[in-house]
Amino acid sequence: MAYSKINQPKISDVIMGQLEQMILEGSLQPGQKLPPERELALQFEVSRPSLREAIQKLEAKGLLLRRQGGGTYVKEQLWQSLADPIVELMHSDSESQYDLLEFRHATEGMMAYFAALRGTDADMQNIKRTIMEVDGAIEIEQQAEAIVRFYRAIAEASHNVAMLHLVLSLAPVLHKNVAQNLELLNRREEASTRANEHRLALLAAIVRRDPDAAREASNEHLSYIEEIMLTVRKEDSRLQRSLRRLKSGD
Repeated sequence: MAYSKINQPKISDVIMGQLEQMILEGSLQPGQKLPPERELALQFEVSRPSLREAIQKLEAKGLLLRRQGGGTYVKEQLWQSLADPIVELMHSDSESQYDLLEFRHATEGMMAYFAALRGTDADMQNIKRTIMEVDGAIEIEQQAEAIVRFYRAIAEASHNVAMLHLVLSLAPVLHKNVAQNLELLNRREEASTRANEHRLALLAAIVRRDPDAAREASNEHLSYIEEIMLTVRKEDSRLQRSLRRLKSGD
């Protein structure tokens, strides 16, 4: 009986695979600097030449970027290819904002569901921390950034890499959408307070690990945003018609 030879994987390939997995699951963030080679080799318990070879392979793949005398970084543009060409178009097209809200209904509801189902204690602490950042933000841009981080924390807690990287890819689009929504909410009395209450309800459902309630809370929040958006834009349309009539009567 013939036996096949078992080939041992190269150490550099094993290191490369582990770093790829860390990037995929979000443990290594876009733009994040890797530890120095000496430290990283000690953590992996490998030789520095094997580590260096793995880094070179990841650099060739476009996942890492080495800066002369400045260390090695996860490439910042990894998740921007989907968003960049359409950010400005979606920002200027009012109809696309409704499309994005429909998209968010589907994706954020499922992320909330799986976050409640699969989230670890560490995930829950991270989500709580991000909601505190939302409460502490004052300017609209700061609030938008904090809210996107909140949704990202939920995506991370879902432990679904496709959902996580979808959020990372669309981060610029989501940021602009959230900022626009905040501007609309600020035009309606109590609207911002209601939206904050919805986010807290979403947080509570996830933390108590109630998937159905988490999905429902997410959908209720986005439905409210859409309602405010429609109401404000109808008011704007009526105002514009009134101004046109007044102008024509001069």
